[in-house]
Amino acid sequence: MTDPENLPYRPCAGIMLANKNGKVFAAQRLDNPGVDAWQMPQGGIDPGEDPRQAALRELFEETGIAAEKVTVLAQSSEELFYDLPPELVGKIWKGKWRGQRQWWFLMRFLGKDSDINIDTDHPEFSEWKWADAESLPEVIVPFKKELYRAVLKEFRDLI
Repeated sequence: MTDPENLPYRPCAGIMLANKNGKVFAAQRLDNPGVDAWQMPQGGIDPGEDPRQAALRELFEETGIAAEKVTVLAQSSEELFYDLPPELVGKIWKGKWRGQRQWWFLMRFLGKDSDINIDTDHPEFSEWKWADAESLPEVIVPFKKELYRAVLKEFRDLI
Protein backbone atom coordinates (compact mmCIF):
# COMPACT_ATOMS: atom_id res chain seq x y z
CA MET A 1 0.00 0.00 0.00
CA THR A 2 1.20 3.51 -0.84
CA ASP A 3 2.21 5.64 2.15
CA PRO A 4 0.57 9.04 1.61
CA GLU A 5 3.21 10.77 3.75
CA ASN A 6 5.71 10.12 0.95
CA LEU A 7 3.54 11.62 -1.79
CA PRO A 8 3.23 15.29 -2.82
CA TYR A 9 0.01 17.24 -3.30
CA ARG A 10 -1.27 17.74 -6.85
CA PRO A 11 -1.26 21.44 -7.87
CA CYS A 12 -4.78 22.44 -8.82
CA ALA A 13 -7.13 25.35 -9.51
CA GLY A 14 -10.76 25.47 -8.43
CA ILE A 15 -13.58 27.70 -9.59
CA MET A 16 -16.56 28.98 -7.62
CA LEU A 17 -18.74 30.24 -10.47
CA ALA A 18 -21.58 32.50 -9.32
CA ASN A 19 -24.42 33.71 -11.50
CA LYS A 20 -26.04 37.16 -11.26
CA ASN A 21 -28.55 35.76 -8.73
CA GLY A 22 -25.83 34.63 -6.32
CA LYS A 23 -26.26 30.92 -7.07
CA VAL A 24 -23.15 28.78 -7.61
CA PHE A 25 -22.45 26.23 -10.34
CA ALA A 26 -22.34 22.64 -9.06
CA ALA A 27 -22.09 19.44 -11.08
CA GLN A 28 -22.26 15.71 -10.51
CA ARG A 29 -19.18 13.73 -11.56
CA LEU A 30 -19.52 10.96 -14.13
CA ASP A 31 -17.00 8.75 -12.32
CA ASN A 32 -19.05 8.59 -9.10
CA PRO A 33 -22.18 6.71 -10.20
CA GLY A 34 -24.65 6.16 -7.42
CA VAL A 35 -23.02 8.80 -5.20
CA ASP A 36 -25.04 11.96 -4.71
CA ALA A 37 -22.03 14.28 -4.60
CA TRP A 38 -21.85 17.64 -6.34
CA GLN A 39 -18.73 19.70 -6.88
CA MET A 40 -17.45 22.90 -8.40
CA PRO A 41 -15.13 22.81 -11.44
CA GLN A 42 -11.49 22.14 -10.66
CA GLY A 43 -8.44 20.64 -12.28
CA GLY A 44 -4.70 20.31 -12.38
CA ILE A 45 -2.27 23.12 -13.03
CA ASP A 46 0.11 22.17 -15.84
CA PRO A 47 3.87 22.72 -15.35
CA GLY A 48 4.66 26.39 -15.97
CA GLU A 49 0.98 27.36 -16.03
CA ASP A 50 -0.33 30.27 -13.96
CA PRO A 51 -3.13 29.23 -11.53
CA ARG A 52 -5.55 31.80 -13.01
CA GLN A 53 -4.87 30.54 -16.55
CA ALA A 54 -5.38 26.97 -15.32
CA ALA A 55 -8.70 27.93 -13.72
CA LEU A 56 -9.98 29.51 -16.95
CA ARG A 57 -8.76 26.53 -19.00
CA GLU A 58 -10.37 24.01 -16.64
CA LEU A 59 -13.61 25.97 -16.60
CA PHE A 60 -13.76 25.77 -20.39
CA GLU A 61 -12.71 22.10 -20.54
CA GLU A 62 -15.32 21.02 -17.98
CA THR A 63 -18.24 23.35 -18.74
CA GLY A 64 -17.67 24.81 -22.21
CA ILE A 65 -17.73 28.32 -20.67
CA ALA A 66 -15.26 30.58 -22.49
CA ALA A 67 -13.10 33.10 -20.59
CA GLU A 68 -15.00 36.06 -22.06
CA LYS A 69 -18.19 34.78 -20.35
CA VAL A 70 -16.74 35.31 -16.85
CA THR A 71 -15.13 37.98 -14.71
CA VAL A 72 -12.61 36.89 -12.09
CA LEU A 73 -13.69 38.56 -8.83
CA ALA A 74 -11.19 37.10 -6.36
CA GLN A 75 -8.45 34.56 -5.75
CA SER A 76 -8.07 32.67 -2.47
CA SER A 77 -5.58 34.28 -0.11
CA GLU A 78 -3.67 31.01 0.14
CA GLU A 79 -3.62 27.51 -1.27
CA LEU A 80 -6.15 25.16 0.28
CA PHE A 81 -5.37 21.47 0.78
CA TYR A 82 -7.24 18.22 1.05
CA ASP A 83 -6.06 14.64 1.54
CA LEU A 84 -7.53 11.66 -0.22
CA PRO A 85 -9.05 9.03 2.06
CA PRO A 86 -6.66 6.09 2.60
CA GLU A 87 -8.67 3.75 0.34
CA LEU A 88 -8.19 6.11 -2.64
CA VAL A 89 -4.47 6.88 -2.22
CA GLY A 90 -2.57 4.92 -4.85
CA LYS A 91 -5.71 4.44 -6.98
CA ILE A 92 -6.45 7.97 -8.21
CA TRP A 93 -4.01 9.92 -10.41
CA LYS A 94 -1.91 6.77 -10.95
CA GLY A 95 -0.81 6.88 -7.31
CA LYS A 96 1.31 10.03 -7.75
CA TRP A 97 -0.49 12.32 -5.26
CA ARG A 98 -1.76 12.24 -1.67
CA GLY A 99 -4.40 14.90 -2.34
CA GLN A 100 -4.59 18.34 -3.86
CA ARG A 101 -3.29 21.83 -3.13
CA GLN A 102 -5.67 24.28 -4.73
CA TRP A 103 -5.84 27.95 -5.60
CA TRP A 104 -9.51 28.95 -5.75
CA PHE A 105 -11.07 31.66 -7.89
CA LEU A 106 -14.45 33.30 -7.53
CA MET A 107 -15.85 34.12 -10.97
CA ARG A 108 -19.04 35.86 -12.01
CA PHE A 109 -20.84 34.16 -14.90
CA LEU A 110 -21.80 36.75 -17.53
CA GLY A 111 -23.40 34.41 -20.05
CA LYS A 112 -26.67 32.54 -20.42
CA ASP A 113 -27.36 29.00 -19.22
CA SER A 114 -27.25 27.94 -22.89
CA ASP A 115 -23.53 28.86 -22.88
CA ILE A 116 -22.92 25.96 -20.48
CA ASN A 117 -22.13 22.64 -22.13
CA ILE A 118 -20.94 19.76 -19.95
CA ASP A 119 -20.96 17.42 -22.98
CA THR A 120 -17.33 18.30 -23.72
CA ASP A 121 -14.57 16.41 -25.56
CA HIS A 122 -13.69 14.67 -22.27
CA PRO A 123 -16.87 14.93 -20.16
CA GLU A 124 -16.49 14.86 -16.39
CA PHE A 125 -20.05 15.68 -15.33
CA SER A 126 -23.41 13.97 -15.82
CA GLU A 127 -25.55 16.96 -14.80
CA TRP A 128 -25.26 20.46 -13.40
CA LYS A 129 -27.34 23.00 -11.47
CA TRP A 130 -27.23 26.43 -9.86
CA ALA A 131 -27.07 25.83 -6.10
CA ASP A 132 -27.12 27.89 -2.92
CA ALA A 133 -23.48 28.45 -1.99
CA GLU A 134 -24.19 27.60 1.65
CA SER A 135 -25.34 24.11 0.61
CA LEU A 136 -22.14 23.15 -1.20
CA PRO A 137 -20.18 21.76 1.77
CA GLU A 138 -23.11 19.43 2.47
CA VAL A 139 -23.29 17.97 -1.04
CA ILE A 140 -19.58 17.38 -1.72
CA VAL A 141 -17.76 14.10 -0.97
CA PRO A 142 -16.91 13.96 2.75
CA PHE A 143 -13.14 14.36 2.36
CA LYS A 144 -13.59 17.79 0.66
CA LYS A 145 -16.12 19.27 3.12
CA GLU A 146 -13.59 21.34 5.12
CA LEU A 147 -12.01 22.68 1.95
CA TYR A 148 -15.43 23.75 0.62
CA ARG A 149 -16.21 25.44 3.97
CA ALA A 150 -12.94 27.39 3.66
CA VAL A 151 -13.72 28.46 0.07
CA LEU A 152 -17.20 29.55 1.10
CA LYS A 153 -15.90 31.49 4.10
CA GLU A 154 -13.39 33.35 1.93
CA PHE A 155 -15.78 34.22 -0.92
CA ARG A 156 -19.17 34.43 0.87
CA ASP A 157 -19.34 38.24 0.95
CA LEU A 158 -18.50 38.55 -2.75
CA ILE A 159 -20.89 35.96 -4.18
